[in-house]
Amino acid sequence: MNKNQHYIRHLAEETGLDPARLDRDYNAKATVSPETFAAEMKRYRQASVEPRVHWGQHFDVVYDEESGQRIDIFGPSSSGGLNPVFIFIHGGYWRALSKEDSAMMAGMLAREGIATVVVDYRLAPEVSLAEITREVRSALAFVWRHGRDYGLDPNRITVGGSSAGGHLAGALLSEGWQGKFGLPKDVVKFAMPVSGLFELAPVAATFPQEWLNLSPIDVDQLSPIRSIPVGGCPITVAWSEHEADGFKRQSRAYADCWAVAGGRVKAIEVANRNHYNILMDWCSPETEMSQALLAGIRNIG
Repeated sequence: MNKNQHYIRHLAEETGLDPARLDRDYNAKATVSPETFAAEMKRYRQASVEPRVHWGQHFDVVYDEESGQRIDIFGPSSSGGLNPVFIFIHGGYWRALSKEDSAMMAGMLAREGIATVVVDYRLAPEVSLAEITREVRSALAFVWRHGRDYGLDPNRITVGGSSAGGHLAGALLSEGWQGKFGLPKDVVKFAMPVSGLFELAPVAATFPQEWLNLSPIDVDQLSPIRSIPVGGCPITVAWSEHEADGFKRQSRAYADCWAVAGGRVKAIEVANRNHYNILMDWCSPETEMSQALLAGIRNIG
């Protein structure tokens, strides 16, 4: 057994934990009060207003004809050439939120000369996680294929996401799917998944299974930790100090597996933050979260 298989098996074996503990370990919402949760969701929407007003370039661009799903594009003027681009995928346990809540980093990045693409996707249980994954991969393919039309540099694509969006960012990094979309294997140059879920076996054994309905095949094919490329792009894996334990274990294991596979990885636990307000650190350039993101984008070869 190689080291990656050890990490994967260890996470998969969480299905044998006491069900009450497993539910607790994967319940991010339970780590904050109902009042705090409501306030954080309101802050997401409010923090996305300023970028829409001042940095919005193109709204509701259809990226996938099959599903009709759309992206919003933010950033500085591209009159001086093509801009590097950060594709962000929102969280919400695959069943909530939208691109309207998820542009909080776009203003900070625009002021640094970086474009942001915020992705909408259909939600569970309306569609399966396999379909959600296909849609997000289609969004990446759209940016690579048509980005120049919107001032985006297809050779400087970076990705990130939070919680369920961290899983979907991992799905963009996974090996073996790019050829079906006509993409190069190295289409993503840097990634920053935040508080992500990378092994789905424990998720399928706890309460999100109510709306995900994952099969064993889904767990195997849609768990990013099981398809890490050898020598993948540089990544930063981030999570909050006050994260639920399951999310912490998953982020640490994914970072370790990435390193074992020969990829460059930085792992950061952000102090005094929870599963939700960690993203708000991307509003200001001086935070640890923003510095890590900016460094990853700027260091593209």
